[in-house]
Amino acid sequence: MTPLAFRRKVRDGIFTGPTAGQCDGFVQANLTIVPEAHANAFQQFCELNAKACPLLAVSNPGEWTLPALGEDIDIRQDVPAYWIYRNGQKTEVTHQLLDFWRDDLVVFALGCSFSFEYLLLCEGLPVRHVELSGSAPVYATTLPNQPAGPFAGNLAVSMRPFKPADAIRAIELTSRYPRVHGAPVHFGDPAAIGIRDLGKPEFPGIVDVRADEVPLFWACGLTPQVALLDAKLDFAIGHAPGHMLVTDLRLDQLAPS
Repeated sequence: MTPLAFRRKVRDGIFTGPTAGQCDGFVQANLTIVPEAHANAFQQFCELNAKACPLLAVSNPGEWTLPALGEDIDIRQDVPAYWIYRNGQKTEVTHQLLDFWRDDLVVFALGCSFSFEYLLLCEGLPVRHVELSGSAPVYATTLPNQPAGPFAGNLAVSMRPFKPADAIRAIELTSRYPRVHGAPVHFGDPAAIGIRDLGKPEFPGIVDVRADEVPLFWACGLTPQVALLDAKLDFAIGHAPGHMLVTDLRLDQLAPS
C-alpha cells in the first residue's frame, strides 16, 4: 500500500491502530503541535536535542498541510490517534483534530524510529513488537534534555531487544539514519539511564526481552511530549504513542550520500 492510500484509510477512520510495520521503506513522523507563541522556543528545543527531535518539517501557523512530506497530507485527520494537552495534563484522546484546530497552531514533524525497522527486517534482524503486531515500549529516563524556553524534561527512549551479535548489526545499520534517531543512546542495563522496571514503560508497548537478548534504547520522538507535560502550556497536541504520520519520503532519501 502506498503512503497516500494508507493516509486515506486513516482519514476515513478505517485504520486507527499503531503504525509500526505499515508502508515498509517509508519514513514515519512524530508530531508535536504548539501555539505560535511557543513555536520558536520549541524549534530551538528540537535543534538542541536533535537526537530525540530530528526535524523533518515545520508548518506555517494555522496550516495543516506538510507538502514537503507528502501529497494531500492533512495533519488534522491523517494520524490514527492524537493526545490533547492542557496545562501540563493529557486531557483527551481523539482520532481527528477538526474540532480542536486553531489558526495559531504550528506543526512540527520529527523523524521516527519506526522508519528504520523495515531496514532491520530486511537484514534478517527480528523486531519484536512488529512480530507481535504492537508498538515499541517507551521509557522516561533520567538523562536531561537541553532546555529552551519552557521546554526541558528528560529524554524518552524506545526499546527493542536483540541477541548480542544482532545488536551490533542493528547499531551499525541505524547509525546511518540520524534523521530517524540514528544509533541507540544506550544498550544493556536499563538502570544506568534511570529505568527502574523494564516491565513498566511510561508509554506502553510490547516488552518481551528473552534470556539470550540485550535491550537497546533509541532516543524517542515522545521526548517532546514529556517536555510538554513539564512546560504546562495552556494547549498543545501530540500523536498518541505508536500512532505516527506515514509520509511519502523513502528511508533511502535520508541516507547519507
